[in-house]
Amino acid sequence: MNRNLWLLALCQGLFLTNNVAFIAINGLVGLNLAPYGWMATLPVMGYVVGGALSTGLVARSQTRWGRQVSFQIGLLVAVLSCAVAAWAIVSKDFWLLVGATVVAGYYSANGQLYRFAAAELALPAVREKAVSLVLAGGLIGAIAGPNLAARSRGLFEVPFAGAYIVLAGVAVVAMGLMALVRFPAHQPPANTGSGSGGRPMGVIMRQPEFLVATAGAALGYGVMNLLMAATPLAMQQCGLGFDDAALVLQWHVIGMFAPGFFTGNLIKRFGVLSVMGVGVLLNLACIAIALTGVELHQFAVALFLLGVGWNFLFTGSTTLSLGAYRPEEKDRAQAAINFWVFVVMALTSFASGALVTTHGWFWLNVGSLPPVLLAGAALLWLAARRRR
Repeated sequence: MNRNLWLLALCQGLFLTNNVAFIAINGLVGLNLAPYGWMATLPVMGYVVGGALSTGLVARSQTRWGRQVSFQIGLLVAVLSCAVAAWAIVSKDFWLLVGATVVAGYYSANGQLYRFAAAELALPAVREKAVSLVLAGGLIGAIAGPNLAARSRGLFEVPFAGAYIVLAGVAVVAMGLMALVRFPAHQPPANTGSGSGGRPMGVIMRQPEFLVATAGAALGYGVMNLLMAATPLAMQQCGLGFDDAALVLQWHVIGMFAPGFFTGNLIKRFGVLSVMGVGVLLNLACIAIALTGVELHQFAVALFLLGVGWNFLFTGSTTLSLGAYRPEEKDRAQAAINFWVFVVMALTSFASGALVTTHGWFWLNVGSLPPVLLAGAALLWLAARRRR
């Protein structure tokens, strides 16, 4: 564990501060501005659709300019998109808000690569711990994100306009920290021909480990996003205030990132598939508790378990994927994983708003069962292959 990893962990924390605050406020702002209630989470969906559309651009910028420059471009995009979002609220322009969140997706696509960059800043023997530590930096977002959203929503006459301005400031701070990180020297590809980047993507993606790593990351993130994006809306429907929703999201994000201080050790000791399997079981426990009622403590416990389950699945998936591609293939392989993560997140972002406003919190949780079970089936399949 070195200085660069700790700085990257802080950048991860600021990235998640923006992410959590976006989730906390975008649905509510969308509900106020949207022409129809079922469109409330379109700004949340725009964020992840923008991320999916940006994965190829981000991969090319990483290949051409390296980690440092590409990450700084992403942070600059965050500053500009937050400023546009603030103006969209002031001018009551719903579609401008959606457009701003789509552009902000470029920042999200960059931030999703911080965990892969962590593996390059540590010795091969401790890559799992490096990935886990940097993800643990998201604990900053657990504390700062909901609190920033709650405290800054009334800074200006228009509710939540101040929150976006504060988030632009968070991105500026992250730019300063990122400038201090010393990544391995970047070597631009000398030959841009088709044969210069390692194996074809079809060969890489057909590997069992790559398939299961992608499925675990995408489905784990999708279920987490499905329930988390709908939580502020569901709690509002149940008569609970925004401060209650901020508290629940805070404990959810603590669950997402606090385990990062020991998830790497668990993977080392028990194996990556075992830890991912526990993540699936924790997701099932979350759904079971959410189906029992809509009191504050039920929301809080369910979302906390959802966060821990996501951590085990996502950290495990990232670790599993590291052995499925060569160094010269990393930009394309990581972009492919993140693309499917964003695609599933986009679908669940839209589904969360549509389901919770039309069918309610109960049926939203029932609808989250199939992807959890699919992730569990993928793990069992890979475990069986390894035993054979």
